[in-house]
Amino acid sequence: MQASKLGSRIARVCIAAGLLASTSIVALAQDNTAPAQPAAEAAPAAPALDPATVVATVDGVNITEADVKLAETELDQQFAQLTPEQKRAAALSAVIEIRVMSNKAKAAGYDQDETFKRRIEFLNQRALHAEMIDKEIAPQVNDEAVRARYDKEMAAATPVNEVKAAHILVKTKEEADAIIKELDGGADFAAIAKEKSTDPGSGAAGGDLGYFSAGQMVPEFEKAAFALNPGEYTKEPVQSQFGFHIIKLEDKRAKQPPAFDTVKDQIRQIVFRDKYFETVKSLRDAAKVDITDPALKAGVEALEKTEDQAQ
Repeated sequence: MQASKLGSRIARVCIAAGLLASTSIVALAQDNTAPAQPAAEAAPAAPALDPATVVATVDGVNITEADVKLAETELDQQFAQLTPEQKRAAALSAVIEIRVMSNKAKAAGYDQDETFKRRIEFLNQRALHAEMIDKEIAPQVNDEAVRARYDKEMAAATPVNEVKAAHILVKTKEEADAIIKELDGGADFAAIAKEKSTDPGSGAAGGDLGYFSAGQMVPEFEKAAFALNPGEYTKEPVQSQFGFHIIKLEDKRAKQPPAFDTVKDQIRQIVFRDKYFETVKSLRDAAKVDITDPALKAGVEALEKTEDQAQ
């Protein structure tokens, strides 16, 4: 089967069924029996087409360029291997397929079924919900809003200290006491760590653990490390679930906040979420909502409470 026919058929089936690409469909789209397509050079942008242009008819009813474009937007990114011409042809083929099937369904009276009518109303409302997001919420989530939220969060953040430490880990208190005596006599901490520490991660690096802040180490270790001044080491072994530690503090400083560029995508999601819930809350407060089923009412109230606490 040629790649163009295969991709076109998959695209048409996907749109007609109203489904996202499944693993099986993707596998078909990558069928090894299809001849490989050489990478095409970038072509100049095609001129904009008039949305009102009639490109086909089905039983005398026009299919316009706008109809084809709408169908193209429903093609999942899994079908990005289709050329623009293939995608356009697949979209038109899908529109024709949908039209002939829907005409048959109307002739059979399926559009008068009450369940179908409810489904259509729900789909219509869901589409309007998406339109509200696109037209009124998404425009508020711009670069300025994201940067302002970052600056606000950074200004309100409580300064956090972090320390840079090294340690020597041994199995027994006796071993640890002996090492402390060596350090008191002027022995090199890093050299002993390389020779005697049982921590495979830091031992080879002279016991270096890098910088860490509160909550990143076991409590016993963390408490002892933060109590030291730079250059000091623990005069008594610190016991933890891993054994006995001799800890040396290398440095203490205020933790630097994350750079804007490293967190801007997460912040954008937070701003969008907040704008969305603000809009929903405002509209729900203004609407008269009465849930008559007691169990459903309790369930909705519990869900809303959980959502409020999560914000």
